[in-house]
Amino acid sequence: MSFKQPIVLFIAILACVTALAQKISYSEPEREDNKRTNFEILGKIGSNYLIYKNNRNDHAIAVYNSDMRMLSRVDLNPTNERWINVDFITYPDHAWMIYQFQQKSILYCMAARIDSSGKYQTKPLEIDTTRIGWAANNRIYNTIYSDDKKQIMIFKINSRNQKNFIFTTLLLDETLHLKNKHQMNLPMEERNDYFTDFLLDNDGGMVFGKFVRKGGGDYITNLSLITKAPDENRFTTYDLKTGDRVLDDVKIKIDNTNKRYLFSALYYKQRRGNIEGLYSITWDRSTSTVFTERLLPFSDELRAQAKGQDANLRIAFNDYFIKNIIVRKDGGYLVTAESMYTSTRGGTAFNRWDYMSWNNPWASPYNSYYYSPYYYNTFGVPWNRWGGTATRYHAENIILLSFNKSDSLEWSNVIPKSQFDDQSDGLISHQIMNTGGELHFLFNLYERRTLLLNDQSINADGKVTRYPTFRNLDRNIEFMPRFGKQVSARSIIMPCQFRNYLIFAKIDF
Repeated sequence: MSFKQPIVLFIAILACVTALAQKISYSEPEREDNKRTNFEILGKIGSNYLIYKNNRNDHAIAVYNSDMRMLSRVDLNPTNERWINVDFITYPDHAWMIYQFQQKSILYCMAARIDSSGKYQTKPLEIDTTRIGWAANNRIYNTIYSDDKKQIMIFKINSRNQKNFIFTTLLLDETLHLKNKHQMNLPMEERNDYFTDFLLDNDGGMVFGKFVRKGGGDYITNLSLITKAPDENRFTTYDLKTGDRVLDDVKIKIDNTNKRYLFSALYYKQRRGNIEGLYSITWDRSTSTVFTERLLPFSDELRAQAKGQDANLRIAFNDYFIKNIIVRKDGGYLVTAESMYTSTRGGTAFNRWDYMSWNNPWASPYNSYYYSPYYYNTFGVPWNRWGGTATRYHAENIILLSFNKSDSLEWSNVIPKSQFDDQSDGLISHQIMNTGGELHFLFNLYERRTLLLNDQSINADGKVTRYPTFRNLDRNIEFMPRFGKQVSARSIIMPCQFRNYLIFAKIDF
């Protein structure tokens, strides 16, 4: 054997290993699934992969094998009831489906256990009912659950008295056994009081933030932390003493390992000013005090990274929105933010102040005294999957900020990208996949006029790695990464556009 032969053999083996490092399996298009189909990727249950699909009153579970070949499509609503909302909580061998429907003047909140074949394991259970005097068009009950999925809470909010909201909470365990039901009042002192997301910690404690919107909704002040202990029939409010500090949209995250609550927001020096940096508060549950509070002004170096060397550094972060807070076991955390904005054919951009004032998290278009906080669009700008107006949607660079357990900045980096699409945002932005040692950021980019799925990862030290373009990509199939869901340690399922059909792809790393 010549000296060249081992080298050729090594290259051939390396090519095979690279080819096997990632596999994409596509589902076949179904006649029922199109641009109007609503869906939720449940994930892997048993040995199958389940996806919920909804077309008007048709509610079904599509069951796929590991190669995304459909095994069955199970009708969940054979009586054709008009369901108002459906939520899922998935476990390794089953899923709970929480749904709502109305009969006459009664709105029912029900639950059903779904097995790995997409079928009901038990008869639906009645969780709660509400008497209403109108035809409901939006959910009344809201479902949240803890990270370990051992605590589940279903709650509703009666806002008939704008100065005193009435909360009804039902805390359940993972078997949906009712642990307690409480009703509490929450004074709303300010006409412009609003809430953050509602979360549930692993002990069953409810947590959320309340703040005041000022300047026509342009900015946030007076942030408070509100908690409800699992067995207590009352709220406890803590003033975080942000005062008149001018904040942007507030994000909250629970650190269950270290029993902390993290609040993050971008901040300004003045109303309609430029984004100056990141404001963060860490609340310690064990002492019921602020563990850390800090303002991180963005340096010119970071601004140049975020927007490019030739950009106006003062406005570099004005299009950025916080997308994720990822906590680590050691108490550190990672904040990601993405540059996102829209423009119209007339050249007018939909800026963040339009978004803040337009996207009212407690505005309800329905004649209802009950409504859902999740009517609020949390994608940062009022985007939609399929569009329908003469709007161009933009999603650009992703900034990453890593903090240690003392809330000090360890490192920062940027994943550069430039994306846009007309009339729809479904193909832009990104999805994160956590493979343990790395976070993979998956997003589409044009290469030779073809939209291809790209993968760039970041490791624990902040090093960005750009991987080769995915293999086995069908040029007639376009991925919608931000609607994807990680379904195992090394797999993610993404919805895709194939002509006018909605299909799904499973990517195995």
